[in-house]
Amino acid sequence: MQATAVPVLFNAADERLTVLQELRDLVDHRNLLWNLVRRDLTVRYKRSVIGFFWTMLNPLLLMIILTVVFSSLFRFEGIENYPTYFLSTYLVFGFFAQTSNQSMASLAWNGALMKRVRVPKSIFAVSTTLSGLVNLCLAYVPLFVIMLATGAPICLTVLYLPISFLLIAMFTLGVSLLLSALAVYFEDVQHMYQVATFGLMYMTPIIYPITIVPYKWLFVIRANPLTHLVKLARDPVYGCTLPGGHVILASVAAAVIALVLGWVVFHRLARGFYLHV
Repeated sequence: MQATAVPVLFNAADERLTVLQELRDLVDHRNLLWNLVRRDLTVRYKRSVIGFFWTMLNPLLLMIILTVVFSSLFRFEGIENYPTYFLSTYLVFGFFAQTSNQSMASLAWNGALMKRVRVPKSIFAVSTTLSGLVNLCLAYVPLFVIMLATGAPICLTVLYLPISFLLIAMFTLGVSLLLSALAVYFEDVQHMYQVATFGLMYMTPIIYPITIVPYKWLFVIRANPLTHLVKLARDPVYGCTLPGGHVILASVAAAVIALVLGWVVFHRLARGFYLHV
């Protein structure tokens, strides 16, 4: 008698991937990644009349309000061109806040896809980060237009921005992986984080210069990794200087720690996603 072939079942939930395997898996699913990025960019403004222009218009409207308040009613010493000072950091913070919030929702929205086919679960956070980077680059177009209109110099130091964006994207992806994994198990995480980002904005020197912070609270501002990351983007644009060595080291440390911690927590919790999404 011939032995009957016994099918071997594979449970994707029990799979443990190394970093290299995860990267290889993302490369193998690059077509899906591209489609997810394209979907994020098109669906977001599908019913909007001006579409992608909201990426530029939203920070511009906020900039106008804050410029009126802090250039006319209240003035910070040492800030000559407030629109450039504000936008050069707010655009980066907006990328971080929006991307990390959307990553939590993206994992839940794509739960049906994960159950039907085998895909790397981190692909949704990666696609949200990449689409956020595209929006970030588009948002810098009106910033440079404003700089030309107000007579602010556009220096060669802006060529450093790709490095700044890379470190900020690494940090954002790490936070997105961490939060999206926790949000699968605890839905309140997303609602709490939306409030937290509002407070985090005021804990980061975006609207105000760090020089006005009282000494007893200065350590809190400096302990915030976003303080260094936004300065990484502000100095080449507003100050026409490259970031200092301590800013670069602090930013690299924050990006690496966030990415490693986010990846570890995400893959520790990923095995139970199928039961909750």
